[in-house]
Amino acid sequence: MFLEGHCPVCFPTLPLLCVKYLILSISIYSRDTQYSSVFLLLCDWLTEVCDSPLVSSLPPSSFGSSSQLSSSHAPGFAKLNRREGAGGWSPLTSDRYQWLEVDLGERTKITAVATQGRYGSSDWLISYLLMFSDTGHNWQQYRQEDSIGFFPGNSNADSVVQYKLQQPVVARFLRLIPLDWNPSGRIGLRLETYGCPYTSDVMSLDGSSSLMYRLSPRLRQTSKEVISLKFKTQRNAGILLQAGGQGGLSLTPYLLSAYPLFFSSSLPDGTSSSEPQRLVSLGSLLDDQHWHHVVLERQSAHLNLTVDKHTQSVQTPAKFSQWDIEELSVGAVQNLVISRSNYHGCLENLLYNDLNLIELVKNSDHQVTVLGNVTFSCAEPVSVAVTFPGPQSFLQLPGGMASSSGDWSVGFQFRTWNKAGLLLTFDLPQQGGVVWLYLSEARLRLQILKDGSGLSDGQWHSVDLISRRGRFTIAIDKEEGGVAHTTPPFPLTAGHQLFFGGCPAGDNSEECRNPFDIFQGCMRRLTMDNQPVDLIKVQQRLLGNYSQLQIDMCGIIDRCSPSRCEHGGRCSQSWTVFHCNCSDSGYSGATCHSSVYEPSCEAYKHNGNTSGHFYIDVDGSGPVKPQLVYCNMTEENTWMVIQHNNTELTRVRPSPGVHQHSVHFDYSSEDEQLLAVISQSEHCEQDLSYHCRMSRLLNTPGDGSPFSWWLGGPGSGHLQTYWGGAQPGSQQCACGLQGDCVDPQHYCNCDASRMEWTEDSGLLIHKESLPVRSLVLGDIQRPGSEAAYRVGPLRCHGDRNFWNAAFFDKETSYLHFPTFHGELSADISFLFKTTASSGVFLENLGIKDFIRIELSSSTQVVFSFDVGNGPLEVRVESSVPLNDDRWHRVRAERNVKEASLRLDDLPAATQEAPADGHFHLQLNSQLFIGGTASRQKGFRGCIRSLQLNGVTLDLEERAKITPGVQPGCPGHCSSYGSLCQNQGRCVERANGFHCDCGLSAYTGVFCHTEVSASFRSGTSVSYTFKEPYELMRNSSALPSSIYSDMTLRGENVSLSFRTNQSPALLLYVSSYYREYLALLINKHGEEDAVKAFILKEIDQNAREDFNLTSDGEFRAVKSLVLGRVHDSDEMDPDLARLASLGFTGCLSVVHFNFISPLKAALLHPDTSPVIITGPLVQSSCGSSASANPYSAENTHHLSGKSSSRVC
Repeated sequence: MFLEGHCPVCFPTLPLLCVKYLILSISIYSRDTQYSSVFLLLCDWLTEVCDSPLVSSLPPSSFGSSSQLSSSHAPGFAKLNRREGAGGWSPLTSDRYQWLEVDLGERTKITAVATQGRYGSSDWLISYLLMFSDTGHNWQQYRQEDSIGFFPGNSNADSVVQYKLQQPVVARFLRLIPLDWNPSGRIGLRLETYGCPYTSDVMSLDGSSSLMYRLSPRLRQTSKEVISLKFKTQRNAGILLQAGGQGGLSLTPYLLSAYPLFFSSSLPDGTSSSEPQRLVSLGSLLDDQHWHHVVLERQSAHLNLTVDKHTQSVQTPAKFSQWDIEELSVGAVQNLVISRSNYHGCLENLLYNDLNLIELVKNSDHQVTVLGNVTFSCAEPVSVAVTFPGPQSFLQLPGGMASSSGDWSVGFQFRTWNKAGLLLTFDLPQQGGVVWLYLSEARLRLQILKDGSGLSDGQWHSVDLISRRGRFTIAIDKEEGGVAHTTPPFPLTAGHQLFFGGCPAGDNSEECRNPFDIFQGCMRRLTMDNQPVDLIKVQQRLLGNYSQLQIDMCGIIDRCSPSRCEHGGRCSQSWTVFHCNCSDSGYSGATCHSSVYEPSCEAYKHNGNTSGHFYIDVDGSGPVKPQLVYCNMTEENTWMVIQHNNTELTRVRPSPGVHQHSVHFDYSSEDEQLLAVISQSEHCEQDLSYHCRMSRLLNTPGDGSPFSWWLGGPGSGHLQTYWGGAQPGSQQCACGLQGDCVDPQHYCNCDASRMEWTEDSGLLIHKESLPVRSLVLGDIQRPGSEAAYRVGPLRCHGDRNFWNAAFFDKETSYLHFPTFHGELSADISFLFKTTASSGVFLENLGIKDFIRIELSSSTQVVFSFDVGNGPLEVRVESSVPLNDDRWHRVRAERNVKEASLRLDDLPAATQEAPADGHFHLQLNSQLFIGGTASRQKGFRGCIRSLQLNGVTLDLEERAKITPGVQPGCPGHCSSYGSLCQNQGRCVERANGFHCDCGLSAYTGVFCHTEVSASFRSGTSVSYTFKEPYELMRNSSALPSSIYSDMTLRGENVSLSFRTNQSPALLLYVSSYYREYLALLINKHGEEDAVKAFILKEIDQNAREDFNLTSDGEFRAVKSLVLGRVHDSDEMDPDLARLASLGFTGCLSVVHFNFISPLKAALLHPDTSPVIITGPLVQSSCGSSASANPYSAENTHHLSGKSSSRVC
């Protein structure tokens, strides 16, 4: 590119395409003339143009096919837009066993393929498979997204349908296999492929050859090292290379059992054969005689490892951080303890930091040492495999001719993922029997003969059946010693036909019967009487018979590499599907994607749980693992407590020669878990205290360096020089902030260095400084110095995500967020409440794909999406209306296996994904919440705690700046009020609710905890209703007017008790009119001898209601007594004698009308009108959980109502 007459800079012509550019005007001046021109500069990225036609110039000899209808329909006429011959290729018969093959002459980079029907006909393909090969054998199927196997074809004979390959392919041969064609015509095809030349350097190692490259010192001085190569092999084990460096350290990628590719590091231990440490394994089925790409990128101790398209980051041992590679050994490694270590196969483009090592070998570079026979080509042995893909697949071969002695043999290799399936069957015509060789539970079985195990591992396994001289032998992987022998009672003579993998469909003859599962897998190296079977002749219908086989390829796919099972789920597979075992992972679903735990203690509380240890998963399906915490729900706030290894007050004692005491705190949660909890919580705190005697703390005022400090925050923590209760950076303690230190000249009590004990303590509440990681105490060595410290557990409350809500007051209002990225797996969870009968909760669109969750009716929620296979819907129907203005929970998940939808506690609805369909969800628009892009069918109501793939969307912040949407959503008692039990009252809070237990005899977060106490004979609890001096203050007033507020027209009494005492007084209520009410236990068998509310006998664990009526009123209630009654002058003599004995046992949840006297005495003795005498101990004796059904003493629950019972 240059100006006429001037060429200050010339650009060579390169096959590059400037995809994104900036247009600049550049002017160049000479003495008399101004030249100007416009250049296309500053390309954003450059890509090689690789779209040249590859087929149109090929001679007819480069084409091949399974058959041809006539010479005018020969494969050489199958060129795009050509009309020669009959206008394209057509086979003799139109079925799925036909194929068209093209030889490009050399390995070529292929980027696109185009198809066209046969000119001027009704013959075209609707769909087809695409195969590639380097040799014309061992074909490999091209798959889109690693799953879709077929390509869409044409809809007429003349239009061209071109498909650009998502990943370019390098191959010499291309084969197209028709799947479907115009039902009104036959198979007809013209095609073109597009691409560009491919150059590479190749060499072969024969298992005894190798090379070593020694790096020059100049090459070692690099901050980043990249080693890349491609390899191809049929062997299932071998060392690819070893990167060795100083100190005996090395990194080694090697094959072991064909899959995966293992990467190991070796650290010297003083011996010559130290076992390498396995770092990671990647890839699968790497012995398939196809090229596989390996890349190692190392920067310090960080290592990125890639096998084909799968990359994993690894942290190598610390010794590798300063390690330099000094030599590369390829193909064979000395002194490494790995069996069968030498590599046998081909290598291509072996590069170290873009330095071509194979080219150095070709040029006999002095830095490269070659051992053995190394060739610069890739000679590939021909091994024809056959694939059994489906239930109708079988291979039928004629039986061999047995020798005069009756000897015969059959051999083959197979590989499969299925644990069961028929491998081979044949009849025994002389004996009228049949032989079945089959897999069952991954074991090989022949009739009742058993041998071998683990045969469904996807590896090649050899099987040999030999009958010789009346002795029958079966060998499985015989080089590994798997041989079994038997001598049947009759000679085994094989029939005329042998069936591999299955039987012909609808075959009612006795030649082939299969009572077992069909075989799905691959076979190769079939032999009959030690002679190889020519499977190409089978493919050409010149030998045997077959159905639904893929010959000259092994189409096995490893659906567990890479594993779609998340969060440590274990992947297993069959030929068609994979399965994830999520046990012990903490996650559930088809791919172990969704957490089974709640995100916080707050969430557990709103499920009705009480205090205890719980696993929480802060980010749901995100990368942070579940952690075990203690949830304290006894206070108004719900506290999450995370312990560390030393929360007790710890004495510090001087040690000779040690001038500082340092302590590190290890928490029960990992670092990322701690930081996630702190970030999610509204408030976090940690108690920090220092008890001292002549031991200074922070050396205040801050003229000098502090004697002590602590580290807190992320990672190992940041240096902090303030103490609990003070502000960060202040170098003060709490007393300095409050101005009440023991010595006003200092900002910490301990800095006064006094002889008497004192302390500095307080709460650390700044989340950026939490948790406390370590503590350093400095002034502990002076004579007389003593100290103790305490760092409490990390405590957090409030869940900022759980209550994050927005209210949509119009159907046209919505919130929008960036595009949701959930290509392979997506989970969405939220709570909603509404009075509307329909509306869209969430929608995100792509060009064709979409995802949407909506309330379709007042009783139905629908989850719909499209990933390229057409729209799918999952519905959940509720038996109760969902527009009841109560919170309802929705959880939707979509992955490569299925989609599921959960509503509240209803069973999940699921929809399986198509077996070989698209599975990448590709979205590109904004994410709409509460509405749609078209502003139709919007949602009116509240949405709360919206999480997408573990990330909470901040609805409140976005609502603050969005018209028609309000942040927050009040009214939680309508949903959670039922959690408040035993007359507890639900109180609304901005974020959540609170149970007020003031009118309940119970306590606890849900007013569910019984308040119980153990009574002895001398224990008395007296609750006074009104002091008597008010009567004397106005003696002229009638008593009835003074005590009108204490006149009871009905009493509600309830309590629980446990005792061995009988008779016994449980409760006594007196009045100023010498009336009383008594609740007592009478002796068994006696009549109602005491004039009172009498209970003769209570059945074990029974609850009974008593309704007593009377015309009188219980006036001027004075007091209520539990236990011993000291003032019994006004009692009936018998009752007074009983009252003087007191009560021995347990009383619990005592309730008299709206008063809970026992609760007042135990929990609020200083603010309640109660008098306690004798021992009163709060206990859990009244808890139903503590009741022993086999003991003589048990808990009884009583409740009674009466209009009045006056004695």
